[in-house]
Amino acid sequence: MTYDITGKAVAFLATDGFEDSELLAPWQAVLDAGGAPTLVTPEAKTIEGENGHVQEADLAVTEADASGFDALVLPGGVGNADLLRLDEHAVAFAKRFFEAGKPVGVICHGAWILTEADLVRGRTMTSFPSLRTDLRNAGAEWVDEEVVVDQGLVSSRNPDDLPAFNDKLIEEIAEGVHAGQHA
Repeated sequence: MTYDITGKAVAFLATDGFEDSELLAPWQAVLDAGGAPTLVTPEAKTIEGENGHVQEADLAVTEADASGFDALVLPGGVGNADLLRLDEHAVAFAKRFFEAGKPVGVICHGAWILTEADLVRGRTMTSFPSLRTDLRNAGAEWVDEEVVVDQGLVSSRNPDDLPAFNDKLIEEIAEGVHAGQHA
């Protein structure tokens, strides 16, 4: 099934060291479905991925208002995820999407910011296998599946899972707010 998300604003939260394909493929999926992606970074500067993709930021996280977006995407990449979980503004930005019940897509190491924000407790999700213990210790039920959806939270393991991740992400954005997704 094809979903139309025309008019939906989707924030992508990332910084240097993101996994290129985990930003680019969901970004293109959002565009292809009619959505409007926006790159939010800690410092509103151009960022560079692990494999050399360079992308200009649209907003600094301190200037971004989660209420102006319909969904959030958290690409992976070890460096990216580690830096974001240390940024209190980035953590707070991600948390506001959960408080509002908005769809959130997270792939690979991107889940680290969710553990920092205490947003995975009681959820079933997946990630890159090395985060399994971190997620379980934070209260999640970790499963090894290509894509998992839990009350608007879409999670996947790695770039190989991007086709399934993108499909479920667009579906969740089309469905909108999930009443049960409060942090």
